[in-house]
Amino acid sequence: MDPSLRQIRYFIAVANAGQISRAARDLNVSQSAITTAVRQLEDVVGCPLFRRHVRGVSLTHDGTIFLQHAHRIFAAVDEAVHAPRSIRSTLTGKLRIAMTYTVAGYFLPQHLERFTRHYPGVELHPIEASRIDIESGLLSGQYDIAVLLTSNIADQESLAYETLIRSSRRLWLSTRHDFLERDTISLPDVATQPYIMLTVDEASNTAQRYWNQAGVRPKTLMRTSSVEAVRSMVASGMGVTILSDMVYRPWSLEGLRVEARDLTSPVPTMDVGLAWAVNVELPPVAAAFCEFIRAGPIS
Repeated sequence: MDPSLRQIRYFIAVANAGQISRAARDLNVSQSAITTAVRQLEDVVGCPLFRRHVRGVSLTHDGTIFLQHAHRIFAAVDEAVHAPRSIRSTLTGKLRIAMTYTVAGYFLPQHLERFTRHYPGVELHPIEASRIDIESGLLSGQYDIAVLLTSNIADQESLAYETLIRSSRRLWLSTRHDFLERDTISLPDVATQPYIMLTVDEASNTAQRYWNQAGVRPKTLMRTSSVEAVRSMVASGMGVTILSDMVYRPWSLEGLRVEARDLTSPVPTMDVGLAWAVNVELPPVAAAFCEFIRAGPIS
């Protein structure tokens, strides 16, 4: 019996989430469907891919190796589906695409790599810049298109934008944190803990807005522009943070696990999308990029 793409997709979701229940919620399927698919996959592979424990699951050594292959499988499927279109494509030109730090690190690279394979005649010029510089650069004609946090856009009169994904923000905790035993966690609860504040891409400004709405303030232990520094400090038990699922990874650079939990208090999503100047007609290469990224990868 060969493994199915559905089983592999469910496996990847569980590996990323660290919990079957969360993976089921992310994929909008039942927990039993996830559990059955993972068990069937383990039967096919012939070894356990996860260790089960009270708080969820973690990858075994074999599971870590299989995860690397699983990502390659879906990359190959995506290329096979889009290859005929890329072969026929004769689009040429330069595309100046601006992006903010978070987008550059956690969202756009896979799309850029796919786009260059499908449109080999397009010369890509990716530029990382601040949201303020991107907005002015779009209006001045310095950039053709941008991918940024649309939830942060200030000049909504001069810029058109389209949100591609809405990434939920959750509480990050170490595996030893007492909050993992709670059924519910609110912002006032989080306010009692040392907090690691991310500052890049105006993250601290966004956070301050929802903290103000809750009527409480975080006990900020450290402010940093490094997502990996936040991840390491949370995983080691130095503090907690609230960040989006898009930048969530279950392991720190030191190999320590980071858990994520929902909050009962309202916290806005982090929205990522396209932006362009309203008074400028998109060049063909920019229009093709917009169409391409809207389609998204095969999953």
